[in-house]
Amino acid sequence: MKIAFLGPEGSYSHLAAQAFLETETRTADAGKAWADECIPFRNFPEVFAAVESGRVDAAALPIENSLQGGVLQNLDLLQASEDLYAVKELILRVDHRLVYKKGVKLSEIGRVYSHRQALDQCAAFLSKEMPFASLRETESTAFGVTRAMEDESGKSAAIAGVHTKNLRGDFVLGEESIADEKNNFTHFLLVKKGKNTLPANSERVFFSTVSQHKPGSLVALLQIIAKYGINMTKIESRPVKNRVGDYRFFIEADCDIASAQVQEMLNAIRENTLECKLLGAYSREQ
Repeated sequence: MKIAFLGPEGSYSHLAAQAFLETETRTADAGKAWADECIPFRNFPEVFAAVESGRVDAAALPIENSLQGGVLQNLDLLQASEDLYAVKELILRVDHRLVYKKGVKLSEIGRVYSHRQALDQCAAFLSKEMPFASLRETESTAFGVTRAMEDESGKSAAIAGVHTKNLRGDFVLGEESIADEKNNFTHFLLVKKGKNTLPANSERVFFSTVSQHKPGSLVALLQIIAKYGINMTKIESRPVKNRVGDYRFFIEADCDIASAQVQEMLNAIRENTLECKLLGAYSREQ
């Protein structure tokens, strides 16, 4: 089993990939067992492409953060994919720490590197302790650490997870969380290619739909879901990229994909909306 993730090693996506890997059985091709492996990629489009091409068996993707909501790029990429489905989910606690050179005062730090979400989630700390520091966005928290450690002067720092290891050059990990909200969680999905990879049963179903652009269309959609007694766990809207004024709704619901009731609901939505696409069915990994 090979699982792609947003690299480099040490990112939260890497942690999620490792956790998913533990729950997956080894696969074989023509009688040859492939070694289990988590493979880093530079960005999310590359992660999706690796699964679509068959270079990897699956991908670990952050889809929502408890502070900032949906990871919009991944929602759009999953929607645009031809034959990819979410088959498992995982919740990871996020604990942001400051990575800095030992002995350097916070007031001396001129640059802070990290992923955009990490920078946003630590905005209050950065504003109070380093109001004049330049915030530099990187593709992942792990990349941010690498950039900070390249500056031997100690004038650069990074924001990364408490699990961060292999620091060098007298760089250390802060002892306390610097996030604005300490109860911070990220929701990850394991994505595979092919409808046949969906589980026979699930705790949740994830789908997208586009309602007609007229009064009451969203109410009508919600009434269909309510009619079948299904509880939504989230709903998020995104613009339809090629149609100004139209919006796509991403909906997750507590239900079993094997249920006849769920299949009837999805069929009813297909009949009464412009689009309806199944994006996944999964249960939560502990």
